[in-house]
Amino acid sequence: MALFVLLTQTSWGFASLNTGLDDMVLDFSIAYFIVDLLHYLILIPGDYLFIAHHLATLFVFITCRYLVRHGAFALIVLLTLAEVTSPCQNIWTLSRLWQTESPNAAKLHQFLSLPFYALYTLMRGFAGPVFFYKMSAYYLSGEADDVIPSWLSILWIIVIGGAIGVSILWISSHWAEFYRKSRDNVEKKKLR
Repeated sequence: MALFVLLTQTSWGFASLNTGLDDMVLDFSIAYFIVDLLHYLILIPGDYLFIAHHLATLFVFITCRYLVRHGAFALIVLLTLAEVTSPCQNIWTLSRLWQTESPNAAKLHQFLSLPFYALYTLMRGFAGPVFFYKMSAYYLSGEADDVIPSWLSILWIIVIGGAIGVSILWISSHWAEFYRKSRDNVEKKKLR
């Protein structure tokens, strides 16, 4: 839905008034994050990082949608860049959870790891930070202050920057694990 909005909007900017389509994407995303947050609060209450991520994301989406009604462009681009990885991440996560129970899940997890890590790194480690830098520079320039208060745009920058930082740490730890397992496999083959 976010990609559709990006492809169909003719003019946009970091401080543009939200359109009806923008609001639809934000409303859908808010609903999704509320339901997912409730799921975590009820079933996995100890996953503090994920719960904090959802609360922070809801803050940004809700203030953009209902408080200032401007700036959806930046959020929809970032949402698109992040969610491009979701189908692969969902399958990768499920196969990871079942890899000790199922040889097929283990094979699928091993097969998906490298392409998933590469896609995630490209989207959330490079494209997302580049776009975030442009967004931050725009908001810090004060050009949006007449429609998005500077205190709010600074909070958006902090929250989104933190989320990007956590994503980079997460994928870095998985790359390190992937490298470690690959090195161990090579050493085992040498010993045979």
